[in-house]
Amino acid sequence: MVQTIDSIHIDHQQLTDNSLNTILIVDKDQTILYCNKSFLELFEASEEDVLNKSVCCFIPSYQHKMCEELLVEMFTKQVTIEPKDMKMKKNSGEIIEVEMMCTPYFIEGNISAQIIMRSMTSRKVTEKLLCDSEKLASIGQLAAGIAHEIKNPLTSVKGFIQLLKESYPHHYLDMMESELNNALNTLHNLLQVSRPDLPDEPLVPIDVSMELSSLLPLFQEKLYSIKIEMDIKDSGIFIVGKKNLLLKAFFNLIKNAIEAIEGNGKIKIKHFFQDGWIHIKLSDTGKGIPPENVEMLGTPFLSTKTNGTGLGLTQVYRAIKEHEGIILVDSILGKGTTFHIQIPVKYSPHL
Repeated sequence: MVQTIDSIHIDHQQLTDNSLNTILIVDKDQTILYCNKSFLELFEASEEDVLNKSVCCFIPSYQHKMCEELLVEMFTKQVTIEPKDMKMKKNSGEIIEVEMMCTPYFIEGNISAQIIMRSMTSRKVTEKLLCDSEKLASIGQLAAGIAHEIKNPLTSVKGFIQLLKESYPHHYLDMMESELNNALNTLHNLLQVSRPDLPDEPLVPIDVSMELSSLLPLFQEKLYSIKIEMDIKDSGIFIVGKKNLLLKAFFNLIKNAIEAIEGNGKIKIKHFFQDGWIHIKLSDTGKGIPPENVEMLGTPFLSTKTNGTGLGLTQVYRAIKEHEGIILVDSILGKGTTFHIQIPVKYSPHL
């Protein structure tokens, strides 16, 4: 037997109570007759805080008039009012942004207003994340362009030095060529780091110890007050991964460690192989991370820096997760932070 909608008893109370949308029912006097669980959770309130109260209690005073006009229009015309963006006020006084729609709701022949709301917080965060990601991509493209333009004349200068050495050998020319090679290597690494992420970046064998060492010249101007100590063991053991993605992750980790140190300090980078995993430990003597923030690291826009966005660590966590790795964090306020990264080895000429 095929059941029709008319033959099925639907518990409307249960539907609205468990709806993901936030629902209120108010009468012509703007008194709240009903609220669902989603409303109580979003507004951090109890039923006693809400029922039989004016809906204006949850709306900032500067939006009272707008709300009243919407309700009057709905009650007068008995039509659904299209969704509008509004500010609402939690029980704690915190202001939030919601998308609100108002529609007629009949109770025993009397018309009421059903107000359906949806929090816009996650949407706003996503929009900002996309906007900031576009800005970061633009900055990366600009850096790559500048590095490319500088690299070309330096390569020419290197060629002329090599020609001069053939006719006029001199140790000064050897020193110049050596410094030019350092500059060109730095530009090469900058081009690697600033290159935008490619969803189809090929998997290649990577010696993480070499890549860590190659990044340090990018921070040369910071290393007068900050000492970097390298403890590299088990070099020559490869992982398989996306080289550009991992380079960016380690670049962001070192950058964060440097920025966490005020004045003089030390950064220690350890690399070793154990039980089928490459381990990278990066420790700094910076200001540390509050305990309540440690578990939230990697969340976009979570940052202890004044102008930070947290997007650098978001990229780190995404890159390591994509390589089936693990990140452990140990931090003590006022003493420093250690990031312990573990990446499984899937390729090695030594294993």
